Amino acid sequence: MVENFIYYLGLVLVIIGAIMLANCLKVAYPIILVIAGLLISFIPGLPVIKIDPELIFIIFLPPLLYEAAFAVSWKEIWKLRRIITSFAFIVVFLTAISVAFVANSYIPGFSLALGFVLGGIVSPPDAVSAGAILKFVKVPKNLSTVLEGESLFNDASSLIIFRFAMVAVATGQFIWQDAVISFGWMVFGGLGIGVILAFIFLKIEKIFPTDVNMDAILSLVAPYVMYIAAEEVHASGVLAVVSGGLFLSVRRHKIFRTSESRLRGSNVWESFVFLINGIVFLLIGLDLPEIMVGLKKEGISLSEAVNYGLLVTAVLIIVRFLASLGAVFTTLIMRNFINVADRNPGMKAPVLMGWTGMRGVVSLAAALSIPVMMGNGQPFPHRDLILFITFVVILVTLILQGLTLPVLIKKLNLSDSNGGYLSEEETEHFLRKEMRRIAFRYLDENYKERRNENEYFNKLMDRWEQEDKEDSVHKLSDEAKEIYFETLEQQRIWLREENRRNPNIDEEYIRHYLTRLDLEEERLRM
Repeated sequence: MVENFIYYLGLVLVIIGAIMLANCLKVAYPIILVIAGLLISFIPGLPVIKIDPELIFIIFLPPLLYEAAFAVSWKEIWKLRRIITSFAFIVVFLTAISVAFVANSYIPGFSLALGFVLGGIVSPPDAVSAGAILKFVKVPKNLSTVLEGESLFNDASSLIIFRFAMVAVATGQFIWQDAVISFGWMVFGGLGIGVILAFIFLKIEKIFPTDVNMDAILSLVAPYVMYIAAEEVHASGVLAVVSGGLFLSVRRHKIFRTSESRLRGSNVWESFVFLINGIVFLLIGLDLPEIMVGLKKEGISLSEAVNYGLLVTAVLIIVRFLASLGAVFTTLIMRNFINVADRNPGMKAPVLMGWTGMRGVVSLAAALSIPVMMGNGQPFPHRDLILFITFVVILVTLILQGLTLPVLIKKLNLSDSNGGYLSEEETEHFLRKEMRRIAFRYLDENYKERRNENEYFNKLMDRWEQEDKEDSVHKLSDEAKEIYFETLEQQRIWLREENRRNPNIDEEYIRHYLTRLDLEEERLRM
């Protein structure tokens, strides 16, 4: 037991070291982690990490989805909802169907139902991999928003396909009428349960006297409760977490009511998600030896399995490219009938979208969740082959597309479009000017008489009239600081309202300034 603990602790250190190396090399860290896991797996005598397939989704998916929903901007998602929906649902369905028919045609003994199991597993691109790569290269705002928004919902659509295919494999039949009803319940039931539970968590935060630590713990518990509750009633746990996360994201100031809670919660989540992502990508490499043992039991040679994996990978890349090009032609046609977000999409963006199809966390979790034995006591057919194909898909797309994506982005020389928002300079100037105005107006309306009575109040007014007087605020008395905190809260209220009513302001800057206000308050309180 002690030896295993030391091994697991060593893996955490490997994760940290691999990510540090990735940052130095300016390479997406999932690539380095997968390779590191692969190298470690060949070291003899190390313990084999085994996780109960039923726990894979519950452990990893809820926090990753919740954090992604919390980080994304609902305003931007709604603005580009048509193309996000098409990639998250239509493209995923087309990809799964293509993989299913190709697998059924070219892999011996692979039924169509098994093909859909594989298609559901490998169809969703991984947002973590794309996000890690986009840290080093700049792309237009609309494209990054589509990638983030797509990743929130494509997991749900692919896992719905996966679940129906698993039922078909286990029962040997597929009833369309039942499938349509089940699909509707999974989608709308999942969305509804997520929002209802998010509302309950919001009320708990409002009614009960929570502190900073309780706020952080409740935020960690929330996605697991949403996921498990939805799955227990056979709705989509993924959609429950996504809808609940989006609902609370818009109301984050009501969940984390103090600056300390907001800053502490952000730090806790960054560290937690960092560790989970690292573990998952390391597991991808570590799991290879066990998968290869299973292949030998099935009587499938390594070369055959690799060829099947490369075939499926090629299908995924081709289908996504065709779908991206199809989206352009659809936009060109539909712009004659409706007002589309981008009336002249061009060809550069579709090429980039077509190449951002790295697979990762969700595909691995889905593959590992396949049970070894079915309910009737029979082994699940071709389980190890499905696992190996999934491994090849993840490895090839991460290395091939992940390493070449930054080069492609530079070659395409995409215009630095900011999605119709004000430029960075214009946004900075506008927000600074308005925040000073809000602070000055609040102080003038509520504490004007003190200007001639107290020296500290003059310093406080100077803080907002002349922005370069950074040190003046640190000389304030406790009473003046409380007044100063009131002005900060007024600025927060204005920023949130401005984000809702002003379509020209990028929410990223709003969040940046809200964080700055929290840091300012905490610095003074300490």
